[in-house]
Amino acid sequence: MMMDVVNSQLGIEWIFLILLGVSFVAGFIDAIAGGGGMITIPALLLCGIAPINALATNKLQGTFGALTASIAMLRKRIIHFSQVRITALFAFLGSVIGTITVQFIDSNQLSFVIPIVLLLIALYYLFNRSIGQIESKPRVSDKVYQTTVIPAIGFYDGFLGPGTGSFFALANVALKGMDLVRATAASKVFNLATNIASCLLFIMGGKVIWSIGAVMIVGQMTGAYFGSRLLIAKGASFIRPMVVITCFIMLARYMYNYF
Repeated sequence: MMMDVVNSQLGIEWIFLILLGVSFVAGFIDAIAGGGGMITIPALLLCGIAPINALATNKLQGTFGALTASIAMLRKRIIHFSQVRITALFAFLGSVIGTITVQFIDSNQLSFVIPIVLLLIALYYLFNRSIGQIESKPRVSDKVYQTTVIPAIGFYDGFLGPGTGSFFALANVALKGMDLVRATAASKVFNLATNIASCLLFIMGGKVIWSIGAVMIVGQMTGAYFGSRLLIAKGASFIRPMVVITCFIMLARYMYNYF
């Protein structure tokens, strides 16, 4: 089954080893700033894995990384599940719709919006040095946030995906007035919900390569564990530059692909 969707001159042992290392780095970055998919998806494709299987397998391993980061945040009581469960449900629903939609529409037609949004996020964090240092008054109600903003980001994750964690965190800070650490912690739970939605649909469609996914889950969870510990220890002063750097790296990659 696996060799039917993998076309590579590399031996399977080398593929496993490479993807284990890549998923560790991606999990570490994802736990702090998001954007790990910008590493894992190209790695999967370079190993000769068919695009649809690469997307599906990436969602599988990313789900476990988000789960690890979410558990770390909840155990440290940076956030409480009762505070995020309803919002996470709306993120889940948005991702379901996005994942279904992408089966019928070429996502490449809308991929031009990704570098624009990444640039705006990077500039927002770069020039707002005090962003998220303390909590502030929410700019939108819970109802509006849960039924419009969160499902929209969830839809994006199911449809396109890169940078979703950064989008959730920024929305939590800019619209709900959270401090940056709590905003990032909540974004992990929301991202977990969107990943679960997409992953379930890919599994139902038989697109996941389980052997490769299992190897990457180990790397992803390990990286997410250490990334979460560093995020909790360093706080907002560490998160902000990491988000800026990650956004600019993702932006550079998109520019390289286009030009």
